[in-house]
Amino acid sequence: MTARAPLPWWSWLWLSAAVVILDQATKALVLARFAPGEEFPLTGFFSLVLAFNSGAAFSMLASAPGWQRWFFVGIALAASVFLVWMLRRGGERMLCAGLALVLGGAIGNLWDRLAIGRVVDFLLFHYHEWAWPAFNVADSAITIGAALLIIDSFRQRPVKLAVPVRHK
Repeated sequence: MTARAPLPWWSWLWLSAAVVILDQATKALVLARFAPGEEFPLTGFFSLVLAFNSGAAFSMLASAPGWQRWFFVGIALAASVFLVWMLRRGGERMLCAGLALVLGGAIGNLWDRLAIGRVVDFLLFHYHEWAWPAFNVADSAITIGAALLIIDSFRQRPVKLAVPVRHK
């Protein structure tokens, strides 16, 4: 079986852009149709709800007095630069897809922080009194991308030796 030729690094930016567009479109729809805290059950375990998060994952640092906005903006900018650098280095499709998904998610949430000072969340899984913290499309892309990066890190690759081996 022949290996597929790697895609140019910049072609993966289309995946990142698709994540950002889908993320921002769904957030705009929820912002237009829901009041903060309003919940619309879709099933017995899944609802749409408008929630805002000024912190990070699981609302970490959400109660801080405001400095966290710029802290997370800085982290997202640095992560985005690093992810583009990694994409430019190239690699197999799973690696590049993971990087592109994480990049799109980081930019989607960065957009919220710059535009409104906090991240819009609206997807809520729950069961009786238990609820997973609300999240959004960008968070989902980051999670899926991170999973792809972890899986890719365990894949076997042929070893390329920098120095030729001499046999006696």
